[in-house]
Amino acid sequence: MANIVEEIKKPIGREMKLFEQKFYESMQSNVALLDKVTRFIVTTKGKQMRPMFVFLCAKLVGEVNEKSYRGASMIELIHTATLVHDDVVDESFKRRNFFSINALWKNKIAVLVGDYLLSKAVLLSTDHRDYDLLSVISRTIREMSEGELLQLEKARKLDITEDVYYEIIRQKTATLIAACCEIGVLSNGADEVLAKKMQDFGTFTGMAFQIKDDLFDYLSSNIIGKPVGIDIKEQKMTLPLIYALRTAAETDRKHYFNTIKRYNNDTKRVKELIAFVKSTGGLDYAVTVMKEYQQKAKDILNQFPESEARTALHKMLDFVIERKF
Repeated sequence: MANIVEEIKKPIGREMKLFEQKFYESMQSNVALLDKVTRFIVTTKGKQMRPMFVFLCAKLVGEVNEKSYRGASMIELIHTATLVHDDVVDESFKRRNFFSINALWKNKIAVLVGDYLLSKAVLLSTDHRDYDLLSVISRTIREMSEGELLQLEKARKLDITEDVYYEIIRQKTATLIAACCEIGVLSNGADEVLAKKMQDFGTFTGMAFQIKDDLFDYLSSNIIGKPVGIDIKEQKMTLPLIYALRTAAETDRKHYFNTIKRYNNDTKRVKELIAFVKSTGGLDYAVTVMKEYQQKAKDILNQFPESEARTALHKMLDFVIERKF
């Protein structure tokens, strides 16, 4: 899988190397503590898929330029800020097998660092008068917040329908990937029609990405660093579970709702629920929907002339649903 990521990066290898330096510069401040934390963030970064989307989409219609780098930095600043805030909300002390910011520096500092990163993203756009990019990131921050709150609201009653689930994952996950793709083409002066097309491409890709993530809860342990059934234990209603409960007989539905509500920490009951989801076709249904979103994204991509960037984005789409982590 690591080889596939390197293959995808080939058309933008130089840009990704240069981006690391530019991203670090975009986080710097006059406060020693902040710089210590941001150095830690840079050294524990993940695959950096989001900047890859920005640069590949920029290359789809032109070249990577200074505005593309600023856009990628803004996206990564927002993404990092939300991860820092999420770890505080979830009381999580590990992130990618490293200690999280709140584990090392406590919640108050983690929240303030997250706020600082968000402010840097906004300033990066206003300082260079990238108002089109500012509009995209403002909308993205709003939607991500709404998605989190919608999920929290629905989690209390466990009344998440399939449509509500799609809206939650669109706002929580897909909107940021959509922003990457839109910013990539906007950095090359794209008009509204092209910007919307790439926003849709990113949304469909992000939807497929999140459904794949939700499938990991039923497949195997510790591949992406979370044990089997953790979503059930956290009372998260994901697509395989929603489908299984919707198609279940009334007695089964009541029994399994009870498992999620009251016995979500009972290993035996959680295993029984996972087996039920598998046997009723919940996983197969989710895989079908995931592939439909992937195909919608590919259909948009195929409207562009053949190029290294288009090939790499096709590989990225395959990676999204075939990845093991």
